[in-house]
Amino acid sequence: MNTPTNVQIINGPDGRPAFVVLPYADYIASRPQEDLVPNAVVGYMVKEGLSAIAAWRKHLDLTQAEVAERLGISQSAYAQQEAAERPRKATREKIAAALGIPVQSLDL
Repeated sequence: MNTPTNVQIINGPDGRPAFVVLPYADYIASRPQEDLVPNAVVGYMVKEGLSAIAAWRKHLDLTQAEVAERLGISQSAYAQQEAAERPRKATREKIAAALGIPVQSLDL
């Protein structure tokens, strides 16, 4: 069993556990990581059938034209990348950089 032994439980006025004190390093390790995909992005993919690239763009409240401008390509060229089933790795890296997200976030 992997029950932590370095925590402190503080009971409330009713005698039931109300708070837990744990080492800061354990707290940091248990927090969500920055490279996780937000629920809204997954929702766009599932509910609206968007690609990961399109879902991230929508989540970041950007238009295709804005992302295309960041990439230095036309809006129609960018739209093709959003519609592609699996763009090349180099393309995904450029799009991730333009969106300001880790490239792994597009590998869904």
